[in-house]
Amino acid sequence: MFERVLYATDFSQYAQKIMDCLGEIPGIKEIIVLHVIDTKRIAYGEENESVLIKKAELVLQEQKKRLESIGKTVKTEVKVGIPSREILRTADEESPSLVVMGARGMGLIKDILIGSVSSDVLRYGRTNLLIMRHKVFEQYVREAFEKYDCMCLGVPPVDLITRDLKGAVFEKYCDRIFSKVLYPTDFSKSAEQTISILNQIPNMDKIILMHAVDKGETKEELDTFVKEAGKKLKGIQKHLTDAGLNVEYHVHIGNPAHEINKVAEEEEVSLIAIGTRGKGLIEEIRLGSTAENVVRYGKRPVLVLRT
Repeated sequence: MFERVLYATDFSQYAQKIMDCLGEIPGIKEIIVLHVIDTKRIAYGEENESVLIKKAELVLQEQKKRLESIGKTVKTEVKVGIPSREILRTADEESPSLVVMGARGMGLIKDILIGSVSSDVLRYGRTNLLIMRHKVFEQYVREAFEKYDCMCLGVPPVDLITRDLKGAVFEKYCDRIFSKVLYPTDFSKSAEQTISILNQIPNMDKIILMHAVDKGETKEELDTFVKEAGKKLKGIQKHLTDAGLNVEYHVHIGNPAHEINKVAEEEEVSLIAIGTRGKGLIEEIRLGSTAENVVRYGKRPVLVLRT
């Protein structure tokens, strides 16, 4: 299904661990490994552009060898520019079936507060996107921010965030990442198309369907919407069960992104799969904000399917 994958890396420890997960993607044959040298580094005079390019090429060659050792065809690219723009441009040029990247990178502190490269690729991309996470890293960052927020100390310094991560073992969710998938649906046409895509993914042990009811002014209205959602989910469940899949469903009431992440944790899913229309999320504000908030505040890997 995802035969040709674009993997964007910033060479951080976090990104290196994500590379170990690429072999878990079903059907993958070719991997394009992309590193973008941020123009800010050159503007700030950290190093000469040609030196940075040569260093990046050396690292990419090592990564290429590792991926080729597990039987993948590998192409490497180094570009200079604004990372999110270059990732999006490369995706348009190479036409991969999937883009893989981390939720966080070197710009950790800034990204949490004001958005990230992955957020831009999520918002403006047209290619299926898999955003990976690692348990130890994410939990440590959350705890650090909660600690500083409670103490009214503002943003924790970067060195305090990274100091205790040295030598840390990053747990990963990529062991059979497609084994237990949470699929939230809003019953739109694009959501129906997403279900058909999920149906093509091999070796899924379980799919958990869910819908979050976020409208209804009275108890009677809420009850009606909940019942309608249950009937629709039951119909989808039957369709997938007839295809040989193990499926259950949930109806929740509340903010969709919050409820999606809540179910993901309660059910300990390996992946959240969510659909968009693939035209850039500006054209689909409601679903876009839900997808973005699931990625931003969740703790699980997220597969964004552009339909």
